Amino acid sequence: MPTISDLVTALRRREGVDAVVVLGRDGLLIDGAVEAGLDADGLAAHVPPLVGAATELASALDRGPFALSVLEYEHGLAVVAAVSADAFLLVLVKREANLAQLLFDLRRHRPQIAALI
Repeated sequence: MPTISDLVTALRRREGVDAVVVLGRDGLLIDGAVEAGLDADGLAAHVPPLVGAATELASALDRGPFALSVLEYEHGLAVVAAVSADAFLLVLVKREANLAQLLFDLRRHRPQIAALI
């Protein structure tokens, strides 16, 4: 059976992926693989406040619970996904990465990812 580390490794190997971080809802790192110069623990710590704001917005919009967010920056994108009741996944990708395929795979495999956590 695959492990969280297998998931992190597989996602990190995708073309254009700079970082993959699995974290608890408290912002503590569960597992991660990042390019040199990035701090997996530091990245993990920034996700819960972001999700908190998205959750507040979800309440105001009456759209259901937070599931996934894509943030675009000048030099790349950040994808944050709720993968289980207890964990989030952060994937940093370059602008030229195949974002559509990544999002499709995250949605399609969410139950399998949740089972790993």
